[in-house]
Amino acid sequence: MIPRIIRHGLFALGASLALQATSHAADLKIGFVNPAKVSSGAPQADAARRKLEEEFAPRDREIVSMQEELRKLEERMQDAELNQSEAERQSLQRDILSLRRDIQRTQDAFREDFNMRRNEELGELQRRILQTVSEYAKEQDYDLVVSDGVIYASDAVNITDRIIERLRREFERNQNGR
Repeated sequence: MIPRIIRHGLFALGASLALQATSHAADLKIGFVNPAKVSSGAPQADAARRKLEEEFAPRDREIVSMQEELRKLEERMQDAELNQSEAERQSLQRDILSLRRDIQRTQDAFREDFNMRRNEELGELQRRILQTVSEYAKEQDYDLVVSDGVIYASDAVNITDRIIERLRREFERNQNGR
């Protein structure tokens, strides 16, 4: 058993440390950033989406064209059942199967390439957001900025809109500087 005087001394030391920690905690500046809101509100996200659309539009048009060609072949196949020989129908059927395979391969390659590029663009956007949050936190003397995993954050610590505004200004500067 611990002597009474030591227990009181330990209690006093613990209380003193707790009060010190509380006074230091009161001096901390803490902020919260909602990453989903920043990602959707940042103009860089819209620019990345437009860039991907422009980059992949020709390939998308190619797939649509191939699908239209397939539709026409299938219509010819229906007509061929009445008007063409067995050899002509089989040839048309082979053409249809071949085109379906080509379309499937083209769509698979398109999806794979699009997903890879989208991930690259999202990664770049996330790096930009993290850098902006870090710069903002240092400039505004934040001790801690948190994001995912937060159950509640009051408006007093939520700096999400300020981060989005900073990203907008940066985007505008970059657009005007071109």
